[in-house]
Amino acid sequence: MTGPGDIIGSVAEGALLARAAEPNHGEGSDGHTHEAACLNCGTALIGNHCHTCGQAAHVHKTIGAFFHDLLHGVFHFEGKIWRTLPMLAWHPGKLTREYIDGRRASYVSPIALFLFVVFLTFAIFNVASGPIHFNPNNDPVALAKAEREAVKQIADLKAELAAAEKAGEQTAAIEGQLVGAEAALDGIRTSKKGGPIQISGDSGAASGPEWARGINDAWDEAAKNPDLAIYKVQSSAYKYSWLLIPLSVPFVWLLFPFNRKFHFYDHTVFVTYSLCFMLIVLAAVTAINVWTSLGGLIAVLILYVPFHMHRQLREAYGLSRTGALWRTAVLSGFAMIALTLFALAVLGLSMG
Repeated sequence: MTGPGDIIGSVAEGALLARAAEPNHGEGSDGHTHEAACLNCGTALIGNHCHTCGQAAHVHKTIGAFFHDLLHGVFHFEGKIWRTLPMLAWHPGKLTREYIDGRRASYVSPIALFLFVVFLTFAIFNVASGPIHFNPNNDPVALAKAEREAVKQIADLKAELAAAEKAGEQTAAIEGQLVGAEAALDGIRTSKKGGPIQISGDSGAASGPEWARGINDAWDEAAKNPDLAIYKVQSSAYKYSWLLIPLSVPFVWLLFPFNRKFHFYDHTVFVTYSLCFMLIVLAAVTAINVWTSLGGLIAVLILYVPFHMHRQLREAYGLSRTGALWRTAVLSGFAMIALTLFALAVLGLSMG
């Protein structure tokens, strides 16, 4: 099982990736050489960075400086993180507008922050989530869906059989499929009453046994190792988390259709910072729920989410209270659609 050490490792990995997104800021001089010319391109140095290639003027050459850089990258994050997080929490729209308008030196960029937060969130989530128990025979939602599909299959086969009989065509294959579908329905209904699922078909019916065995095999596979399927989806989610950005941007654009004042770049910055905050809330809710008894704080965080969305919309796009309010309501619905699309995409990519 993943332990606290994995959280630290994942946070470090996320911070270092975030650092890679903004590599040319915040280099200190402790433990570094002091060169007169850039070691990369040979240009005479004027300041802390080469004005030709951008490399830091002073390059570390000691073990102490190496670990200083590591700790600096993970924990200090150039000092920007401590200015960015309060803004993200309380003035997200102002943070968004500052970055879009080019006032960026004081803040962590949206993509760097996103990388850091993704690793942090999924590290906490993986540690906090225990084994998932799955009992297909007692899953009412899955059984109800299977029953509806079986009933529809039977109705379709009966209609196909009637049409074949009317046309004077061979009906043996359709009858075999119908027998198998009815057996499947009986098995599902038996399972709903507490019995085990076992779908069978007449061994003499064309294609009946084949698809019946396929259903049995698929169900048995899920019953034998459901944790593997869930683990594959769960472990893949962070890899594809970047998909949330392109999936969400078009929905934000729909709030300002054909508005020439705002462009896709503006919406991308808005979405990325917004996702950063939502992931932080998810991480906080998970941690609070597992390791504390502060259930009231979870409710506060959840209730703050739409207020945060409203505040970001109003500040980032200069909206009135009314304009921001209706867009918040619409965007909340869009967010659910985007999350659904993301879940389906991750499911397909991880199980493919």
